Amino acid sequence: MKHKFLFSVFTIFFIFVFIALGSWQIIRLNWKNNLILEIENSLKNPPVELSNLNKENFLKIKTSGTIDFEKQIYLYNLNNTGTPGFEVINPITIKDENYLINRGWIPFEKKGSKEIDVVDQNNIIGTLRLQGRKNIFKPDNDLNENYWFSLNRKDILKFTGKNFSKYIIYLEGNYKFPKPKKITANISNNHKKYAITWFSLALSILLLYLYFRKKNY
Repeated sequence: MKHKFLFSVFTIFFIFVFIALGSWQIIRLNWKNNLILEIENSLKNPPVELSNLNKENFLKIKTSGTIDFEKQIYLYNLNNTGTPGFEVINPITIKDENYLINRGWIPFEKKGSKEIDVVDQNNIIGTLRLQGRKNIFKPDNDLNENYWFSLNRKDILKFTGKNFSKYIIYLEGNYKFPKPKKITANISNNHKKYAITWFSLALSILLLYLYFRKKNY
């Protein structure tokens, strides 16, 4: 009897754990859906003048500034079709504040070319994005070769000698090279699938438990 009791306690414990995990994924799903809706609404709005008072993630902005082409950063990444190349990122000074501006993607052979240094600095339209964290699996940056895998803050300070806003400006416009990156609300949202998985495990264990209980009692 003792073994049967312990088995029941053990089984019921895991059923409740899986139900709790599934419920947490439902909460996360609702949060993510609301976030996506906020991003979509923000991206539909016309750009506003960038100031210290209105910074927020996915805000569409317009501004002007001075871009530093001498400290241009080449960040390894794929374009929309999966072709490897670089995202071109520059320091830009806007009203005495330093930002990084992501001007878009270029193929490898365009690195260092003067044709990619053409941008209307007096008419900058883009989207603010909070800088993400470095993926631990990415290699270290090669500052000597100006070959980057992540926008590591310490490396940026070492390379440029400056600190920057936590927001990165993603440039918009009809530029051929670099080709601006299109910002969308298409972000990962697998919480529904995870919730179904956890609830399915809980139900499967419950059915197996009831089957063995009926068979052995």
